[in-house]
Amino acid sequence: MIEVEKKFILNEHNKEQLTKNARFLNERVFADTYYDTENFSLTLNDKWLRSRDGRFELKLPLHNGVDRLADQYDELEDEQKIRETLDLPSSGNFADDLAKAGYVSFCTCKTTRRKYKKELFIIDLDLVDFQDFTYNIGEIELMVNDISEMESAIAKIMTFAKEQNLTIASVRGKIIEYLKRVKLNHYQALVRAGVVKDF
Repeated sequence: MIEVEKKFILNEHNKEQLTKNARFLNERVFADTYYDTENFSLTLNDKWLRSRDGRFELKLPLHNGVDRLADQYDELEDEQKIRETLDLPSSGNFADDLAKAGYVSFCTCKTTRRKYKKELFIIDLDLVDFQDFTYNIGEIELMVNDISEMESAIAKIMTFAKEQNLTIASVRGKIIEYLKRVKLNHYQALVRAGVVKDF
């Protein structure tokens, strides 16, 4: 499955509008730790390796450049596929193999996520705790089976967002916000590489 998502900064009125007549699915709290090499070999290529509650995931970009309306990622959750993509040994302790290959954690956060379904869309309302600060962000997403469905999914998300009276603007995702506030050299490297837009 391919995740197509658009992030929004939401005020209380936006949250009320977005969740009105939506079906509440669940609330969960999870901890994420993000990894990269010292020279940012993954994130400079818009690849995001994380451990979510101890389970590794690798997000690979399906979009081009910074001038995009929504983010589209292929999510690898199978450890063997992640090993192949990162050129790690095919067996052994995954965390140990990451460390031996030079991967280190660069961000840890705890997210409280309230998930809703409204029409075709999944809505995530996140409160992210970085210990030094918190960040509120919302996401509207659609899952598609094939790359050929991505443009249509983006159009549907944008139409839905406008119907909900949301402001369509550039929004920093939680990790990009963290890097801008806490690890400016990493953030600036991503801007120079064209992975993120500075605003």
